Amino acid sequence: MSLVGIIANPASGKDIRRLVAYGSVFDNQEKIRIVRRILLGLQAAGIQRIAYMPDYHGIVERALDGLQVDMEAERLQFDTKADQRDSIKAAHLLSQKGAGCIVTLGGDGTNRVVAKGAGRVPILPLSTGTNNVFPYMIEGTVAGLAAGLIATGKVSRKEGTFQSTRLEVVIEGEVVDIALVDAVVSTDVFIGSRAIWKMDKIRQVFLNRTSPASIGFSSIGGMLRSIAAQEPVSMYLKIGNNGRPVTAPIAPGIIETVSVKDVQLMADWESVDIHFAPSVVALDGEREVEIKKGQEAAIRLSVNGPLVVDVEGTMTFAMKREIFAPATSIS
Repeated sequence: MSLVGIIANPASGKDIRRLVAYGSVFDNQEKIRIVRRILLGLQAAGIQRIAYMPDYHGIVERALDGLQVDMEAERLQFDTKADQRDSIKAAHLLSQKGAGCIVTLGGDGTNRVVAKGAGRVPILPLSTGTNNVFPYMIEGTVAGLAAGLIATGKVSRKEGTFQSTRLEVVIEGEVVDIALVDAVVSTDVFIGSRAIWKMDKIRQVFLNRTSPASIGFSSIGGMLRSIAAQEPVSMYLKIGNNGRPVTAPIAPGIIETVSVKDVQLMADWESVDIHFAPSVVALDGEREVEIKKGQEAAIRLSVNGPLVVDVEGTMTFAMKREIFAPATSIS
C-alpha cells in the first residue's frame, strides 16, 4: 500500500510577528479541519495508509476522530521534543518507511527543517505559517488528491514534482545548515526571539526565490527580479546606506524602504562570503546560525534542494489521463 506522511506543526503561525506586525494567528482547530480535508482527498486518490508526526495538540488524531475514512493510520514513534527536531525526525522516519509523499502544514521555517530529513521524498507544503513563500495557499482537499496521485504513482514524480534549490550556510568549509527561501545576515547577535523582522541591523540578504507578490525578505528581491522556485539561480543583496531604495512588504502589514547597495545573481555552487563577524544568520525568517569572530563563512547556492509537488501540474495530468473522469461508452 502507498504511504503518505503528514507533518502538522502545532507552533506554526504563532510567533512574535503576531505582536510586532499584523499577522493573524493560525489556530490549531483550523489545522485539524485542514487535515480532515487532506485525508478525504487522500482516500479519493486511493491512499489507504498514512503515518504522521505526534504533536502536543494531537492535530492528526483529532482530525481522524469521527472521520469516516477507510485508512490505516500510524503514529510515528519517537521521543518528542516539542521543537523543530520533531519535524526533522518525523521526516527522516517517513523517508525510511518509504513514504511516497509528505504533506506539511506550516510556514517556510517548518518546511526548511522537514526538507533536512525528507531525503528524496516529495514534499507538498500547505501554508499555515507567518512568511509563506515556500508553501502553497491551496485547499486541503486538493492537496490530498495531489499527494495521493504522486504517492500512488498515478502521476509520476517526473511529471508532478520539481526540485527546489536551496541556500547552504558554509562555515570553515562545512555545510552547517540550509534555507529554502532566504538567508539573512544580521549584526544583532542577541538572539532573543528567533523571528527576525527589523531591517536596521541587516547587512546581507540571500534569496532563493523572489516575487513582487510575496511577503518577507524575498519581496525585496522580488521588486527587482522574479526568481521561480525551480530556477537554478539565487539573488544576493548588499544592504547599506546610499543605495537603491526598494520598498517592499517585509512582514504582514509592515512595508519598509530598504537601501540596496549591490545586487548579484548566483549560479549553482557559487558562494558569497559573509562579511560580518560576529553576526547571526536567519534562515527562512528565524535566527539559526551564529558566526563567531574570526570564522570564515559563506552562503552557497545548491540545486540539490527538496522535491516539491507541483499541485496544478499534477492535477492537470490527472485531468488529461481522465483519472477522476473516466470515459464511458453510451449504448
